[in-house]
Amino acid sequence: MLTAKENFRQTILPGGHPDRFVNQYEAIKTVFHPAAMTNTRPKLGEMNVKNNWGYYMSWPENTPGAFPVHNPPSMITVQDIENWRDYVKAPPTKFPQELWDVAKGMVSKIDGNLAYKAAFIAPGIFEQTHNLCSMDEALLYYMINEDEMHDMVRYLADWELEVAEGICSNLHVDALFHHDDWGSATNSFMRPEMFEDYFLEPYKEIYKYYHDHGVEFIIHHSDSYAANLVPYMIEMGIDVWQGCMESNNVPELVKKYGDQITFMGDIDNKSVDFPDWTDENCAKEARRAMENNGNEHFIPCLISGSVGGVYPGVYTSLTKAINQYNYEKFGFTPEEQEAMRIPVPNV
Repeated sequence: MLTAKENFRQTILPGGHPDRFVNQYEAIKTVFHPAAMTNTRPKLGEMNVKNNWGYYMSWPENTPGAFPVHNPPSMITVQDIENWRDYVKAPPTKFPQELWDVAKGMVSKIDGNLAYKAAFIAPGIFEQTHNLCSMDEALLYYMINEDEMHDMVRYLADWELEVAEGICSNLHVDALFHHDDWGSATNSFMRPEMFEDYFLEPYKEIYKYYHDHGVEFIIHHSDSYAANLVPYMIEMGIDVWQGCMESNNVPELVKKYGDQITFMGDIDNKSVDFPDWTDENCAKEARRAMENNGNEHFIPCLISGSVGGVYPGVYTSLTKAINQYNYEKFGFTPEEQEAMRIPVPNV
C-alpha cells in the first residue's frame, strides 16, 4: 500500500499507478514563511484589519476566509491608477534568521515520507490587484489602463520571485500551494486572450523558478470556473488545479487534459457545506465525484483552499466517505489508509 504522498505522486505523474483515491489534502502539509508570518491578517470574526500591503480585510462569521474591504471607496488603496506606485508599497522580502528558523521548525515537524511540505502563497497576482484596486475598478483598469496594469502585475511578480528565492534557499520545500482565484462559479473573470496577455509569462517565470529549485509539484488553487484557462495552466507549469468547481465539467477536463494536469476538487462547498449538512449527503457527493472521474489525474476534494470547510465536521465527513469508497473499490480499510497519512484534526 502506498503512502499518501506516493499515492498523490502516482496520481499526478503521466502513466502513474495510484492504488486508491487521494483523500483531499492528506498528502499536502502547508508551511508558512516569514512573508506570510509577518503579514497582518484578520482572525475569524475580525473586521477592517489593515494588512502589510495597505488594504483592509474582514473575516465575517460563516464565511470561508477573509475578504478585502472597499466600501466606502475611500478604503480602496489605489485611488489613482495612473499613479499606482504612489499607493502600492510591497512589504519586505528579507527577514532575520530568527524568523526563518521558526519556519524551518514548522517544516521539520512534517513527516516527508507521508506528505509533501508545501509552501503556502496567498493571495496571488490577480487577487492582489483587485485587493488593491477593488474588483470592479481592477477589471476596468485591465481594459482601459493596460500599461499601468502590466506594470503592476510585473511589480507583484517580481515581489513573488523574491519571496520564492527566500523560500527555496531556506526551507527546501518539495511542493508549492499557491492561491489565485481566476473566475466566478460560471466563467473566468476575463477573456482567455486577456488572461494570457497579463498572466501567462509572469506565472511561467514564477512556477519555473520553484520547479528549478527543488519543488516537484505546483498546486494552484482557484475555486472557480476556469476550464477555458486550463491550457494556460499547463503552459505555466501547474501540476494540480485545486478548487475546480462542478461547473467546469471536471470529468471532461480529466478526459481531455489528464495526461498533462491533475484536477483536485469537484465537490463544491455549496453542495455539502451548509448549516444542516449531513453525512449521507457528503457521502453521496463524494461518491458522485469519484465514480465520474476515476482515480487517475483526479483527487476528490472540497473546493475550499485549505483543510476544513465553513461548517465544522464537513471536511471530516468527506474524508470518511472517501476512506469507505477506497475500501469498497480497492480493499484498503479506513484504518490502513489512516496509517499511511499524517493525522488530520476533526474539521
